[in-house]
Amino acid sequence: MDKYTGKRLDGRYEIHELVGAGGMALVYRAYDTLNQRIVAIKILKDEYLHNAEFIRRFKNESKAISLLSHPNIVKVYDVSFGDQIQYIVEEFIDGVTLKQYLDQQSGVDWHKALYFTTEILRALQHAHERGIVHRDIKPQNIMVLPNGHIKVTDFGIARFARSETRTMTDKAIGSVHYIAPEQARGDPTDEKADIYSVGVMLYEMTTGQLPFEAENAVSVAIMQLQTDPCPPRQINPDLPMGLQEITLKAMQKDPLQRYQSAAEMLRDLEAFREDPSIRFHYQYYSGEHSTKYVDSDTTSDLEPQNDYSDDYVYTENGEAKPQSGNKVKTRSKAPLIATAIAVAFLAVALILALTGVLNSQKKVVLENFVGKTLAAVEADNPNNFQFSINYVTDGTKNAGVITTQSPSAGTKVAVGSKIMLTVVKSDDSAIVPEVKNQTKSAAEQTLRESGLLSSFQEQSSDTVETGNAISTNPPAGTSVEKGKTIVVYISTGPGALNVPNVTGQTLSQATAVLKNAGFKVTTVAQDDTSNPANSVISTSPAAGTSAKKGDTITIFYSSGKNEKQISVVVPLPANTSHSISLVYYLDGQREGDTTVNPASNNTWTGQFKGSSGVKELLVQLDGQNYVKYKLDFNTGNWVRTWMGSYKDSQVSSAQSSSNPVSSQPKPPATSSAPETSSSSSSSIPSSSMPNEGQ
Repeated sequence: MDKYTGKRLDGRYEIHELVGAGGMALVYRAYDTLNQRIVAIKILKDEYLHNAEFIRRFKNESKAISLLSHPNIVKVYDVSFGDQIQYIVEEFIDGVTLKQYLDQQSGVDWHKALYFTTEILRALQHAHERGIVHRDIKPQNIMVLPNGHIKVTDFGIARFARSETRTMTDKAIGSVHYIAPEQARGDPTDEKADIYSVGVMLYEMTTGQLPFEAENAVSVAIMQLQTDPCPPRQINPDLPMGLQEITLKAMQKDPLQRYQSAAEMLRDLEAFREDPSIRFHYQYYSGEHSTKYVDSDTTSDLEPQNDYSDDYVYTENGEAKPQSGNKVKTRSKAPLIATAIAVAFLAVALILALTGVLNSQKKVVLENFVGKTLAAVEADNPNNFQFSINYVTDGTKNAGVITTQSPSAGTKVAVGSKIMLTVVKSDDSAIVPEVKNQTKSAAEQTLRESGLLSSFQEQSSDTVETGNAISTNPPAGTSVEKGKTIVVYISTGPGALNVPNVTGQTLSQATAVLKNAGFKVTTVAQDDTSNPANSVISTSPAAGTSAKKGDTITIFYSSGKNEKQISVVVPLPANTSHSISLVYYLDGQREGDTTVNPASNNTWTGQFKGSSGVKELLVQLDGQNYVKYKLDFNTGNWVRTWMGSYKDSQVSSAQSSSNPVSSQPKPPATSSAPETSSSSSSSIPSSSMPNEGQ
C-alpha cells in the first residue's frame, strides 16, 4: 500500500485508492467528507516537491482550471500547496481516455469523430476566450464518459496567452505526435497550436492511424515541420470530402492558414453536420515542405502520396540520408517507452538547429505578376509567398487581373515574403469592410453601403465594448458576391465566470484562488466552533454562481474557538463482506452507533469535539471490544492504545455456536490490556493504523 491510501488529507479527504499516475503527479480516488462526494485528488510526486519547474506547472494547472467552468472541462474543487504535500482536488471522472477508446478499435465512425471533436472544441473555445492555451491536447488528456460526453483534462502545461514567461522546455513539451510545427520549432504558441492538435486527433479518429509515425521522437518532430500528411480519404474512402477539408485546414503548418479560433472551426463543423455533402474549397499556397491542397471537383485533387516523409532518413546526429522503398506506416499499438519525453527534450536542440536551415532566408528574384490572374499566381507559388490582396474597380481590365505589385518585379526577396497585389474586382463582387468596434447599427449600415446584407450573433469579448462588433464571417477584406449576408459577431462584454469553490480552504489559499480567477476579495470573520480558525465557511456570491471579472467576492471564514474537533480513522476487519454493528463510547459513556460494511469501505471515521483534557475512546464491533484510543483535546491529536480482534460469527458457525456472541453491546472494559485473539478472528495489523491523528 502506498503512503497516502487510507489516510485523510486536511481532516476532510479520505484517500481510497490509487487510480493513475502521470509524469508529475499521482491520482487517487477519494471521498470528500464535507460535501459527501467522490473526488479525484492529484498529488504532486515527492521527488518534485523541491523542483521549481514542476511546482510552477502544478500550480499553473490549478490556476488555469480555476478560471474555467464548462461541461466539457474537468472541474477543480480545491487546492492545497504546503511544504510537505501539494494537491489539487478535481471532479472524479468515471470513464476512459480517448487513447484507450481508440486503442480498442481501428478508428471510429466519422459521425462519432465529429461529435467528439465538437465537444473538445467547445471546451477549448471556453479556455481560449479566457486567455488560456492548453498546449498539450492529445487523446491521453481527453476523457470519454460512459454517457458519451467528453471532458478535457490536464492543464498542467497550459499557458496564459498574454504570459511573457517562456522557456524552451515549455515550448517543446507535449506529445510529439500531436504538437504543432511552431511548438516543434520552439516558437511562441497561441490557441492555433491547440487547433492543430485537434486536427491531428480528428485525422487519427477518422483514419485509425496517426498522420506522422517514425522510429523516434526526433524524426516525428521533423515530419511535423516538413512533411505533408496523406489525405484522409486515401486511407478511409468513406470519409466525406467536407470533413477531409476541415481536417487538413486545422493541420496547416502555417498558423495563419489554419482556423484562427475554435469558434471558426466549430462553425464549419456545424455547417458540415447540417449538410455532409458540403464543400469548403479551401486553397493553400505554400512551399515545397508545407501542406498544399488544391481544391477541384475532380479526383486529381488528391494525387496519391507514396509516403509521409521528405524522402530522407534523419539519424540521431542530424545526418540526412536518402531512403527508398517508403511505405505508409499504420498506427502503432505499442506504448511509448518511458524515455520518450527525455528523448523529446534532447531533440529540441537538434530540431532548432535543423529548422535554422529550414527557415533560412533564401533570396529569390521576384517575378512579374502584373497582367496575370490572381488564381493563376496563387495556384503556382513555389516560393511560399504570402499574398495580401487590395481589390479595386477597373472597367478596362478583366476581373481577377493583377494591376500592380509591391515589391516590384526583379526585386530580391526572401522565400515566404509578404507580397502586396492590386487585383481588379468583379462588378458583381464586393469587399467585406472592416466593422470592428462599430455599433450594431453602424456595422449594418457599413455593410449595406458595400452592397452586403448582415446578420448578427452574440459573442463574449474581454476587449470589445458591449454592443459593438468584434469581427465578421467572412473576415474583412474578403471578396464576396454582392448581396451576400455577412455574419457580424456582437460583443456581450467579458464572459461570465463561475465563482470557484474555496470552502474548507485556508483564508490565504482562498484569497489567492479568487484573485487568480479575476475577482476582488473582501473577508468577514464569523464565530464558528465546527471549523478550524481561518478556514473558509462560504462565499458571497456562492461557489458555482456566475459573476463578472473584477467583481468583489466576500469570503466568510471561521474565527475559531478553543473547542477542537478530532477525527479518528478506524480500520475495519479484513475478509468481512457483510454489515456489522459499530458502537463507540467516550470515557465510558455511549456516544453513538452505526452500521458499517468493510466490503464497501475499509475504514470508519468518527468525529469528536472537546475543549481540553484527554479522553478514552472505545469502539465495539457486534458487541466485541475492538479498539481503544486516547484523544488529546489539548493538542487535537489521537493515538491508539490497544487493538483487539473481531470474531466473525459467519466465518465458523460451529465456533459461533460454542462461543456465542451476545447481540447486545458489552459494557466497556475497565482494563486497557489487550484481549486474547481467537484463531478464527480477523485481526488488523498495527501497520494499517496511523501513529498519530492526521
